[in-house]
Amino acid sequence: MMTVRIIVSGRVQGVGYRQWTLAEARSLGLAGYVFNRIDGDVEAVFHGAESAVGTMLERCRRGPFFARVTNVAERPAEVPPSDGFSIEVTR
Repeated sequence: MMTVRIIVSGRVQGVGYRQWTLAEARSLGLAGYVFNRIDGDVEAVFHGAESAVGTMLERCRRGPFFARVTNVAERPAEVPPSDGFSIEVTR
């Protein structure tokens, strides 16, 4: 199992990125959360099998159809407090 925090930059707000991330993460059986940042980026934490997290990171680099991802910064993170995946409020 592994846990990763990412910050996604580019045109990632107002294009359904959080909803897309929620659906993709749940389809891979990942726990964690995603939220819009006040600086215009999107931040997410993924926890699950290493292969599933790797697949999710690849998908996040592409994003949903209307997104234009310019960068995905990743780093290790602490395990999220719940088993599910959710969208959190902007911070």
